[in-house]
Amino acid sequence: MQLPKGAVQPRRADNTLIKALARAFRWKRMLESGEFASISELAENEGIAFTYMARVLRLTLLAPDIVEAILDGRQRPEVSLARVLEPFPVEWMSQGAAIELDHDHS
Repeated sequence: MQLPKGAVQPRRADNTLIKALARAFRWKRMLESGEFASISELAENEGIAFTYMARVLRLTLLAPDIVEAILDGRQRPEVSLARVLEPFPVEWMSQGAAIELDHDHS
């Protein structure tokens, strides 16, 4: 199905992905504040497996434009939480190819 010329495609906000980003940045703040000495300690306090927390915390390494695109719902449909929890390059310039964004609807 194609939209009429000039029509704007509705945003596709992924609430699961947005919630994971929010958790990642909250956990990062808790660690940086010294509230918890380690990821292990924080994971135990939150009742979450260390390995899962470590993978979610990696989301704080995403380039700001990618985070913004996800929050705005501009990511492609295949960009899911499972997809962004897979290893991705730490260098911001390399992330665009690994985590495709829908630049057509910026």
